[in-house]
Amino acid sequence: MATPEFMSDFQQLLPKEEPSIPVSITDSGNAKLFIVLKQYKFHKQLCIELYQAEISQAGKIKNPLTPVNPLDLALRTTDVIAARFFSAIARFQNNPTAARTASDLEALKTIVKNPLQLDFYYHNPEFSEKIVAGSIQPVTMGPLANDLSLWVQWAEPFYELTLQAAIDGKEYNWNDLRIKYDYFFHLGDTLYTIGNFHLINVIRFFMRTNGLIRIHESKFKSFQETILTPLADYLPIRYPDSLSPIPEQVIQTGIPSGQEKIIYLSELGNYVIIDPVMKYGNVEIPVRTKRQLYITDEDGKIQTMYRNEPAETGFIALLIKQHPDFLEQLDNDLRHFYLHKNRFLEEEWFFTAFEVWEKEGISIYGFNQLKGNKLNSHRAKVNIKVTSGLNWFSTDIKVGFGNQTASLTRLQHAVRNKNKYVQLGDGTLGILPEQWIEKLADYFTSGEIIDNSLITPKINFSEVKKLYEEQMLDSEVKVELAMYTDKIATNTTIKEVRVPDEFNGSLRKYQHHGLDWLNFIDDYNFGGILADDMGLGKSIQIIAFILLQRNKVKQNTNLLVVPTSLLFNWQDEVQKFAPSIKILTLYNADRQKNTNSFNGYEIILTSYGTLISDITFLQHYTFNYVFLDESQNIKNIESQRYQAARLLKSRNKIAITGTPIENNTFDLYAQLSFACPGLLGSKQHFKHIYSTPIDTFKVKRRSIELQKKVAPFILRRTKAEVATELPDKTEMICYCPMSEEQRNVYDTCEKELRDFLTDITNEEISRNSMHVLRGLTRLRQICNSPQLLKDEKLQGDGSAKIEMLLDQIESKSPQHKILIFSQFVGMLNLIKKELEARNIAFEYLTGQTKNRELAVHNFQNEAGIRVFLISLKAGGTGLNLTAADYVYIVDPWWNPAVENQAIDRSYRIGQKKNVVAIRLITPGTIEEKIVKLQNTKKELSDKLIRTATSYLNGISKAELLSLLNE
Repeated sequence: MATPEFMSDFQQLLPKEEPSIPVSITDSGNAKLFIVLKQYKFHKQLCIELYQAEISQAGKIKNPLTPVNPLDLALRTTDVIAARFFSAIARFQNNPTAARTASDLEALKTIVKNPLQLDFYYHNPEFSEKIVAGSIQPVTMGPLANDLSLWVQWAEPFYELTLQAAIDGKEYNWNDLRIKYDYFFHLGDTLYTIGNFHLINVIRFFMRTNGLIRIHESKFKSFQETILTPLADYLPIRYPDSLSPIPEQVIQTGIPSGQEKIIYLSELGNYVIIDPVMKYGNVEIPVRTKRQLYITDEDGKIQTMYRNEPAETGFIALLIKQHPDFLEQLDNDLRHFYLHKNRFLEEEWFFTAFEVWEKEGISIYGFNQLKGNKLNSHRAKVNIKVTSGLNWFSTDIKVGFGNQTASLTRLQHAVRNKNKYVQLGDGTLGILPEQWIEKLADYFTSGEIIDNSLITPKINFSEVKKLYEEQMLDSEVKVELAMYTDKIATNTTIKEVRVPDEFNGSLRKYQHHGLDWLNFIDDYNFGGILADDMGLGKSIQIIAFILLQRNKVKQNTNLLVVPTSLLFNWQDEVQKFAPSIKILTLYNADRQKNTNSFNGYEIILTSYGTLISDITFLQHYTFNYVFLDESQNIKNIESQRYQAARLLKSRNKIAITGTPIENNTFDLYAQLSFACPGLLGSKQHFKHIYSTPIDTFKVKRRSIELQKKVAPFILRRTKAEVATELPDKTEMICYCPMSEEQRNVYDTCEKELRDFLTDITNEEISRNSMHVLRGLTRLRQICNSPQLLKDEKLQGDGSAKIEMLLDQIESKSPQHKILIFSQFVGMLNLIKKELEARNIAFEYLTGQTKNRELAVHNFQNEAGIRVFLISLKAGGTGLNLTAADYVYIVDPWWNPAVENQAIDRSYRIGQKKNVVAIRLITPGTIEEKIVKLQNTKKELSDKLIRTATSYLNGISKAELLSLLNE
């Protein structure tokens, strides 16, 4: 039988040595359909078709059977998985004469997986050549049948080769196997797909020989070398132990000595092929194959040797750790792994992988033969020198590779991408030394590239001192850094300045120190943030500082940007304390819209909204100072306010705020990037080094580091520290239990939200944030009054809080003036309605109020007006309401700083009475949880610049559920 023609035919069936990349196909389907397997009448190829039919009560298919075009379904579906599934079926309806390929088998696997649980049938042409109900038989699709082996047994003078298969846990000889459609083993009512294309070809060959191949012993060695050895990569070859005794050394060790791990690299199109091989003595075994290791003894008999499976498994485990794609590639039948060239070479993956492989003693061959390998052969030489400029430090960075020098922009691009390779002028890639990657990244984040030098603002002197080694600094830089460290970092050498004679009033001691501090940082051309607590007189410190500038600059024109609600406050303050200052207000439609007259004013006063509209001409004027009041308004660096503020030109800048941090440390970044450009580096750098570690992971070291960095440029004093003349403030909680009707409404909505949260994952919360926020808001509204929902399905008019408020107002309003704050305007309207019914005089202020000044004036000065209803958003900041000594917070907010601001409308400089702040809380609800949240998460601001913060951002599923009752 082993004729040359026979050997040639068999050899044609063997897999080619060229590596290949498998096709990845995903499954899908349509549950209303069923699948029929059949054979083409003339070409005997497998054909797979979709049909649709009605089902009888007995569950059987009824005629007529309607064929369905899978490509039509593929085009109509929007689901990618479904489209691929239907396309795979279509593959077996077309080209019946075409030779089947490995890609066809992959498509068949996609169909057989049957994720939509469609019924399978096969056609019985003996009943009818047509596809009708009676000609199809139901069949079950079993798991893949990949466990085949070729048994070689000695039957003198021949070697006999037979196939055996392990299917679904049972062993089958060739005579027990029935092949159907070339792709399946048919056992009972189940079809088992032959999962390897090469095995299908071998099985077809064995079908031609009735399952038995006989090779004469004189031909066997040649047959073994040309056929069995390469075939063993995919089909285990078994030599029963009865052939010959196993040598003693094999019994003792089972594994030959002299093993070596090798990786061969080659190319296939745009891919790098990574072929792991274990070398046993002089025999190389690809570790991803099923090839057995054997020897021929002195008598010419075959002896099976054991492969070192633990070592090979460890070899594979080491490789799959090098790239996530490798783990997925274990599912294919290839003997190799593969990576796109861009990932292998350009993304510096190979450098780390090579280090690991070489450390493990793995030999690597073929790297230098890869096309497109453009690495520069020279090691990098780095030279750095820092010199001093006017308001900046200039760093000259030279990174050379032989006769090539990397440009700063390309260096920055490389280190920003954490890439060791930098593009050089001659087209090669230089490898940056590992120890310099992080250093260069820090250099670039501390400054910006201008004319092939790295420019770092002098306000960032602490970074220059920290990052650069002393030998890199010239003598002038060393002197300046020592001076800045001694005078600015410690703030111990601030000299006292005289309050300008033009200032109409007196400054308290801490206010005078604020003026000294502003003058001190101005001496060094540095900006900063004046962040005193609300009510401590930040505005008069700024007014005195503007007067002080008259003696320091020739042109003292300053831009002052404030919230719209504070325009009249600033006008009054300037008129009161510095009437000599000439002020121009840019507001309303008839405002001046050019800079022609600016030189004749010391203050250009405008609002944030007007700034956005007028930035087209404001950006072309260079002011002495730009002051931003309530500068938390620019905390969002993506906002128009922030972008407009950054376009303004001035000698210097000051941010003014009582709450520099409301939500997270990024609030601080936005304001300091305005007032102190360059101090905190780029947005990405700040987020990576400070914001994420502090806000998300509560890293104390980063918090302390940031506090130390910004401390010289932020002046913050609390009332407790400097305003001892303020009367005591008493804060308390007043609980308002719900009525049964109100509680029922609350419980219903709470259950809906809890069920929703229970059914989603943490990852889905961000995608459903609006729904979650809406649910939380509804619960808070119900705590106030179910009427706020305006939902006819949820009946309930009662409000425990309104009842409590009315009792308090009626008992206290004769002797006290009262502020009532709520986040919900609808709640204020309900209270307003009740006050009108009781003829209790009040003022009312929301975002819709046009004459805020009149409302404030009436409440402050009219004895008959005892109550002021104010929305938190519209009146939580900027108002002076010292006539009131009782403050009611109707609904708690996540951020206690917002509530503190509202309370401080009354508790501020000028208050002569004891202030009582009362928070209305509905027990057993989300409000109690909010109060607990406020009391247990106060670390952020205290450790940075000690201001209140909020915690709604970044809340997890567990934290959200904790806000709800069990």
